[in-house]
Amino acid sequence: MPRLSQLMIRTALLWLAFGYTAGGLLLANKGVPLLASLWALRDLHIHVLLVGWTAQLACGVAFWILPRLDAQGSRGDERLVWGCFMLLNGGVVVAVLRSLIWMVSRNDLVWLNVIAGVLYLAATLAFARNAWPRIAPFRTLPRPSREQ
Repeated sequence: MPRLSQLMIRTALLWLAFGYTAGGLLLANKGVPLLASLWALRDLHIHVLLVGWTAQLACGVAFWILPRLDAQGSRGDERLVWGCFMLLNGGVVVAVLRSLIWMVSRNDLVWLNVIAGVLYLAATLAFARNAWPRIAPFRTLPRPSREQ
């Protein structure tokens, strides 16, 4: 497994733990109301689990498992996947900051969600640019002729 895939999967697992912790706080607050501002964690919970966990895990596994480009094992330009990794995590961090800022100061910074969305889109495009040449339709090998 390539080092980059390992890093993406481990980071996805960290986001999973963080997202489930936020979800647990939301459920606890629903049963025993502690702080009304804890509901700000709902958006954080969604971004962390949907993008930080699910999308990043999918990208890490796809980078590892898609067919290689040549016999030497080239997976294409890894800089694009590094960019995807940084952009995805940057978008999740921006979304988390927006939720935490709203929780503390009630200042709704909607433009931070726009920035997170742009980062997600750029990450998607970077990963697609790397993966597209590696996605090949099923090819049947030519049968050897009976003369051989």
